[in-house]
Amino acid sequence: MIAERDDHSKLPHKCCDHSHEHEHGYEHNDVPSFDASQLDSAANLILISVGNTRVTMAAYVDDKRAASHSVAINGSSVALNGPAAAISDVVTEIDRVWKSLPASQSRAVVITSVNPPVCEAIRNACDERKIGPVLVIGQELDVPMATDVLEPEKVGTDRLCVAAAAFAKIKGACVVADFGTAVTIDLVADNGIFLGGTILPGMALSARALHEFTASLPLVDVGRPTEVLGKDTNSAIRNGIFSMMIGALREITERYATDIGKWPPLVVTGGDAEAIAAGCDFVDRVAPDLVLDGLVIAWQNAFQTPES
Repeated sequence: MIAERDDHSKLPHKCCDHSHEHEHGYEHNDVPSFDASQLDSAANLILISVGNTRVTMAAYVDDKRAASHSVAINGSSVALNGPAAAISDVVTEIDRVWKSLPASQSRAVVITSVNPPVCEAIRNACDERKIGPVLVIGQELDVPMATDVLEPEKVGTDRLCVAAAAFAKIKGACVVADFGTAVTIDLVADNGIFLGGTILPGMALSARALHEFTASLPLVDVGRPTEVLGKDTNSAIRNGIFSMMIGALREITERYATDIGKWPPLVVTGGDAEAIAAGCDFVDRVAPDLVLDGLVIAWQNAFQTPES
């Protein structure tokens, strides 16, 4: 039996008490931090999330984040000519945003990445153009959230950025689902500890797998189906994949709720977040660009003293 959504009972002791974090395995990824004294904490930033198929970025000026925009990574160019050739449009956009930041104030680039070759190509391109410093989560900057997992160094920094931003909005235990190329559905405890989660293929990846690993099924754009029953192959595939996403989200969230003893608020983000939220009645908040907000948290944490 799952916990009711309106059950506001506290998390079990194992999830709430972090007074002995190291005893319980709550860890930050240990990375060499940059010298925060070299920059002003009020510096203006380019926030960049490097994904598998696109790069999303936004300016952060005077403590306000501008609207984000995404630039596709040229996948065929990566295969033929390497990552540097695939990101010319990305670099052009980074250069444009950098020049839009006031040159009279400190500037920096903050990146989270699930695509190391493309991230390295972006770093090199920024160095060539004297754009920087470039600070990558897990390298120059620490992750923005402590974890209670078996191998904290292997958790994607994008997941931790998303989780930290969701927790900052909810201010309590929450489930955060990121719908991109892959789907991650993660749980954060009431004390702000990342407890782990679930990873599954996203909508576009699922559609591509059906097309590439069958003889006759077409490649479809899933979107948000408007019909309940598929009347042809295309609509049947769209309905199947979309329903799979909704069903997985509900089932996984219910299992988390049962595990912690209450129904946590559910936050969805990522490129397909709006479509998913429109198709179900149990999503509490839609925030398409949580990963960028998490980058700001990681940046701000670098300037925190132990006392603060």
